[in-house]
Amino acid sequence: MNRKKIGFIAFVVAIGLFAIQMVFLFLHSQFQVEYSDDRFYYVINIFFSICIALAFILMFSLHKNMKLVGGIIILLFAIANCAFLVTDHQKMKNMLYLSPDGKHVLSIKMDQNSGEATYYRTYYYLLARPKEKFPYQTTGNFKVNWLAKDIAAVTYKATDDTIHQYIATYGDRGGGRSYYYVGPSLYGNWSGGGKEVISNTEGITVISNGESELFDWDHIVQFGTLAIVLVRDDEAIWTIALKENFKVDSEVAIPQTGEISLLKATMGKTVPVTMQYVVKK
Repeated sequence: MNRKKIGFIAFVVAIGLFAIQMVFLFLHSQFQVEYSDDRFYYVINIFFSICIALAFILMFSLHKNMKLVGGIIILLFAIANCAFLVTDHQKMKNMLYLSPDGKHVLSIKMDQNSGEATYYRTYYYLLARPKEKFPYQTTGNFKVNWLAKDIAAVTYKATDDTIHQYIATYGDRGGGRSYYYVGPSLYGNWSGGGKEVISNTEGITVISNGESELFDWDHIVQFGTLAIVLVRDDEAIWTIALKENFKVDSEVAIPQTGEISLLKATMGKTVPVTMQYVVKK
């Protein structure tokens, strides 16, 4: 492949990157759309400058002075974008987590000064819109556990050193039903990994290491239609999520089909426990 062909390919790529940025700026101004990671904006600008420089160098026979001036301008543009990338990340921490099947992207942006974190709903991996702010100011790192291919549990510490969880969900188990309550859908007994979960009219009881704790319905927080968090003294204790094979049925009296996932809310290393429905004899 000769120089001009390589230069033409670089030029086409540069035009494509420029078009992406123009579309993004339009969507941002009209619909509050952002990149799922703010650094993408500067990375695209840097690649654009590299491609446009290659295109002009390889496609045209430019005078030495023109090459020098053009090279300096493009270099300054790239350096400026590198500087903006670093300084912006110091102000806003961007976190991306890909689901196990690669179909969903969890995007969280945290203001480094205020500790305010926001969950973003992503579109086509690259674009996102703010969906919900975390209810507590955050500090330190985040821990993410994918409880199913479409459920991500985000565990974090608040500034008062309490532990909280935010659950990002991307689907449902209701066969197209618009909304349903997760807690009542768990009605009955569940067991797995040496632990038990019992859901009844009083609330949800978790039995772990021989200790039993009841969480009444006022201390159960639902996220989407796939997960609930059991809280005590405004602090997350357990998360229960519906696995992919779980089928929500309006007739709670019949045995449930599918599995659930139980996760302890802690910043330490934890593994979700898969649990099956226990049929009473």
